[in-house]
This record gives sequence, C-alpha cells and structure tokens, in this order.
Amino acid sequence: MGFRKFINDPVHGFITINDPLIFEIISHPWVQRLRRINQMAMSYLVYPGAVHSRWHHALGAYHLMGNALHELKQKGVLISEEEEQAAKIAILLHDVGHGPFSHALESILVKDLEHEAISLMIMHALNEQFNGKLQMAIEVFKGTYHKKFLHQLISGQLDVDRMDYLTRDSFFSGVIEGSIGCDRILKMLTVHEGALMIEEKGIYSIENFLVARRLMYWQVYQHKTVLSAEMTLVKILERAMWLFNEGDQSIAQSNGIGNLLFNKNGQYDQSFLDMFCSLDDSDVMSEIKRWKNHNDKVISHLSNAILNRNLLKLRIQNEPISEKEVREKRQEVCAELGLSMEDAEFLVFTGVAENSLYNPHDEKINILYKDGSVRDISQVDSPLIHQHISQPVKKFYISCNKTQKKQS
Repeated sequence: MGFRKFINDPVHGFITINDPLIFEIISHPWVQRLRRINQMAMSYLVYPGAVHSRWHHALGAYHLMGNALHELKQKGVLISEEEEQAAKIAILLHDVGHGPFSHALESILVKDLEHEAISLMIMHALNEQFNGKLQMAIEVFKGTYHKKFLHQLISGQLDVDRMDYLTRDSFFSGVIEGSIGCDRILKMLTVHEGALMIEEKGIYSIENFLVARRLMYWQVYQHKTVLSAEMTLVKILERAMWLFNEGDQSIAQSNGIGNLLFNKNGQYDQSFLDMFCSLDDSDVMSEIKRWKNHNDKVISHLSNAILNRNLLKLRIQNEPISEKEVREKRQEVCAELGLSMEDAEFLVFTGVAENSLYNPHDEKINILYKDGSVRDISQVDSPLIHQHISQPVKKFYISCNKTQKKQS
C-alpha cells in the first residue's frame, strides 16, 4: 500500500497527500509558518469568520491543481508523474514568500521585493535542502518549463490560486457572491497548441468567475473598513520607522519585526530568509500591543485603534480628494489632539483603490470553440462580458480621525 495522508478541509472536503516528498515539504517549518499568517489580513474585523490562514489556501490550491491535472490527463493531455509532482509543489509553495499580514504589509516590511520573488528564493533554498528535487517545480513556477500550460495553472487570469482563494474567502467570510463553482471550471479546462484554454461550453462559468471576483474585491478585499484597518497597520509601522529615524531607540527594542523595519541592509541572503521565515502575524501584533502605551501620541493612537477596532474613518468617492480638504482635516486633527501638521499626516491621508476585472495584456482567458477557433473572453458577446471588461475601476479615499464630526 502506497503512502497516503488525508486532511479534512471545510471547503474541498478530504485532501489527499500521496507523495512523500510533498508531505516533507508541507511539514517544513517555512511552510508551517503559513498557518500563522492570516489569508485575508484584517478582513476579520468586518467578517468575523475570515480567520483562515495562508496554509489553508496553499493546501486548497494544491488540491485543485491535482484535480485540474486529472481532468487534463483524462482529455489526453500528456503529463508525466514528474511534471504532476512539479506542478503540485510549485502551487503549494506559490505563496510561501508572504510575510506577516500578507499584501497589507508587503510594501513596507520588504521594499522593492514582491512576495513572488521571496517565494522563488525560498524554493531555491528548499531545492538545496532536498538535493535538487524541486528543480522542475522551480522551472514551472518561473514559466521557463516548456509546457506553458503548467505555469498558467499557477499564475494566470484563470489559475487554481484564484479559484481557491475566491472559493475559500467567500466561504469563510460568508459572502456568497464570491462563489464560483470551480469544479465545473476545472472540467472545462483544455490544452490547445500548448496553451491552457476553456471549452466553449464553459463560457458562463467564466462569466460567473469574473463577476464574482469583482464583487469580492469591492465587497470584501477593498471594503472601506478593511481598507481603513490595513492602512492603519501600515501607518503604525511607518510611524515606528519615523520615530526610529528621529532617534527613538526604544521603538527598536522589538522582536524579529524590528530586523525588517530598522535594520534594512538590502542583502537578501540565507540569513535574511532564516529571519523572514521566522516571522508571522503574531510578531506584528505583539509590537502593536507594546506600542499602544508609547509616549508618542500618534503610534499610541493608531495602535489602540487596531487593537480595540476603533478605526479611522474612511470615505471613498469616485473623484480625487482635493488638497484643500486634506489640509483642513489635518488642521482639525492638530487642534483636537495637539499634534503638528507633520504628525497629522499619519492620521489623515489619501489613497487610491483600484481593481481590474480582466487584463488581456497580462494572461488571456481563451475560449476554444467546437470549430477549432479561439477567441479571447473579452470578445465574447455577453451582457456580462463586454468591451469595458478590461477597464480598471478607480476609487479615491481619505482617512481621518474617527472622533471628528461627520461632514455634511
């Protein structure tokens, strides 16, 4: 009897692990760290059930990859055991480079290095530890392997990564509009001229997928309270760095998060990976709990706002925020809390929330028709999928202190 392990997943049911190497990778401390990183960052402050982890998502994506490869092989697509193993490892590790609170803090903890690049660094390090057994997985992940459809299943407009996180985030948040029916999408997958495509009869499932994705972005991922919480988190760390640069050494008496915030040397070597892979959400929250009692009014105010869910008010609108309004609101905060205008910039700030439903210049979703012709999904005549599908939606926001009087 071969090697088999089962994991009971609330979204997909039983997930089977029948490969000893994959089980070893899952058991590695750098992968187990994903248990301690929330998949949806601060979304639980709005949707209390959204407390699932990056580890949950990695396993779910691994499961869907297995299902996708099975469907393709049933249709005569040649996929060897080694290629199947490589694709599963690649999707399992696709998010291993996420740091604490994932996307929310990605640009501040490690500047100029996206999580995909860190994932690749970790995969190379693991490849050395596992004596080169991850080499094909790395090629699939990078898109350099000659069977391009394997990479498309990992990173594309219609990859199993998106299929799992939409299904999973919808389930745990309770937002049913995000339900996409990924089982049917997987059964509609096919490979034509080496590229991943969708059979013609799967058009309606793709329509639902794209619409659900947009609804989840505006209703969940970029909900104004979620956005406020995540930006507050960013401002806390920015203020900590500001205090450190102003000579406050007490702010640096921290756990491992301080190594990323205050001791940036730009060297991404083995010691960096060891440090990075030891950090998770709890390290950030423990610092915030310490900073809530700091004598600096700004970092104390923001830290208490996160811990007690007394968040900054956020207003979203279709037009850019005027400089005049920003200046006036900062002056109000200065008068109310006794701050300088420079301090007020951490409490009153603006930004842009943007989402594209579909980007045909990134990775197309091609429909394979019965007559052998291929058409991009944006060219399909549909009341839901039309010529404006690729136009990004921009919304502008301003955040200010919650205790201010509501503006009419």
